[in-house]
Amino acid sequence: MSANDGDAPLYYRKHVFMCTNEREAGHPRGCCKEKGADDVRNYMKAKAKALGLKDVRINAAGCLDRCELGISVVVYPEGVWYTVSSFEDADEILEKHLVEGGRATRLLMPAEDPKH
Repeated sequence: MSANDGDAPLYYRKHVFMCTNEREAGHPRGCCKEKGADDVRNYMKAKAKALGLKDVRINAAGCLDRCELGISVVVYPEGVWYTVSSFEDADEILEKHLVEGGRATRLLMPAEDPKH
């Protein structure tokens, strides 16, 4: 018996959460919002729609607690974490992970945060 026996089918094939948290100016850990997270999320959402990815949801998230590593993105159900800094990075995640089913290896966030 698997852990998800009896669970409803996934509503979305992939669910992308992008941190759009805002911390006070000068915070030592920075914040994803000041790195352009809102613009990148809006871009990624529009691009997913243009690609016809109707079974993918791109959502804004509150703090994912990895802001010092760049704009934090996590894709479920796999739980794969990425660091994004541009529209090109968003394109790479869309293509490699969400379309092809692989990983955008260059953008993978380290499993361990060296500051914790």
